[in-house]
Amino acid sequence: MAEAETSPVPFSSNHDSGPVVPVKPLVSFLECVQETAFQTYGSSHFDPKLYVDLSLRFSLSKTMHAFDKLLETGNGSVSVKDLDEFIEKYFEGAGHDLVYAEPVDFVPEPQGFLPKVENPQVRAWALEVHALWKNLSRKVSDSVQKQPEFHTLLPLPGSVIIPGSRFREVYYWDSYWVIRGLLASKMYKTAKAIVTNLVSFIDAYGYVLNGARAYYTNRSQPPLLSAMVFEIYNQTGDVELIKTCLSALLKEYKFWNSGIHEVSIHDAQQNKYSLSRYYAMWNKPRPESSTIDKQSSSKFLNASEKQQFYRELASAAESGWDFGTRWMRDTSEFTTLATTSVLPVDLNVFILKMELDISFLAREIGADGIAENFLKASQARQRAINSVFWNEKMGQWLDYWLSNGTTCKESQTWEAQNQNQNVFASNFVPLWIDLFNSGL
Repeated sequence: MAEAETSPVPFSSNHDSGPVVPVKPLVSFLECVQETAFQTYGSSHFDPKLYVDLSLRFSLSKTMHAFDKLLETGNGSVSVKDLDEFIEKYFEGAGHDLVYAEPVDFVPEPQGFLPKVENPQVRAWALEVHALWKNLSRKVSDSVQKQPEFHTLLPLPGSVIIPGSRFREVYYWDSYWVIRGLLASKMYKTAKAIVTNLVSFIDAYGYVLNGARAYYTNRSQPPLLSAMVFEIYNQTGDVELIKTCLSALLKEYKFWNSGIHEVSIHDAQQNKYSLSRYYAMWNKPRPESSTIDKQSSSKFLNASEKQQFYRELASAAESGWDFGTRWMRDTSEFTTLATTSVLPVDLNVFILKMELDISFLAREIGADGIAENFLKASQARQRAINSVFWNEKMGQWLDYWLSNGTTCKESQTWEAQNQNQNVFASNFVPLWIDLFNSGL
């Protein structure tokens, strides 16, 4: 039997001292309901997210009081019948906080739709896929706007496209791929509405949230908002969109390139590079997966080790790669997740794309100073990506393990042995950008 692969950097358990963004009381209460449901219904086909997506019918205090009485009656345990009745009486079903919204720019076969697709069968299939936009289009219900304290769904100004199934809300980096599809379908107004929603997060929180739920306010996802604006502008020439979004893009850029996300590293010649990492602002079980996370952390006896593990879980979720062996120091042991100790290739390529996009978009509206600053930043990051991640022997860009855990308060010295030699799809993300297609 082959031995499990481990990172070249020895594991060190760090006391978790990073930032935590608190969630609102409703989320904490719904986690209690989730835990009780898990104990009552059992683990078979149990979806923890369902319970934190419920909306209140009555005030939180009244619902909590009824829940406490339910637990008292059963001495801490609740029958299936009693819990079913409690949930039906006190909650709206998950998904009731979104209502159907007819897409304003949907037509069954848009003019100029996929002109290069000539095969009749393939074209018919593509139009069936195109028709799915109508099935996935939603808007936040008026009840969320009127009583936000009754919901974990967050208010949004525009219509949304949801992933579907158990994912009943907008997600950040999913939206990039959604917008690419919408542009192919000539649905420009719907695409712009998605961008407007994401910009509203930056206005409210300073960054785009992982998703449009109160329990996602403690982390982001791969930063592709600038790429969305770029793609829409390329097809529509909408200068007003750039003017509306530019300040938000600058805020998001600062979020990913300062504080806990920023890491400095220097090579043997003392060339200093600034790169970024994933780092969720959370050190507890993720509310949408609380029962699962608690089980995963059960091997840890120390409270601070549990906190650090929970932060690594949330940070892996922030990466969009939840969960891959890419973040594990020991690829056979899930509890060795160390996401915050990795400088990821793909994240830094996404930020390089952000720098290039902002430079281009700023120049389009005459903000030449911003354009020049971000062009220089992109050049510096390209050098950093090639210096820190590139592995000539493998012909790939490799993630880099940080050697001093999660603190990273001082610049680190680059060491070849700290590159993760495993092959992941993320190793090739630089090829997404033309700069890396013309040689190093």
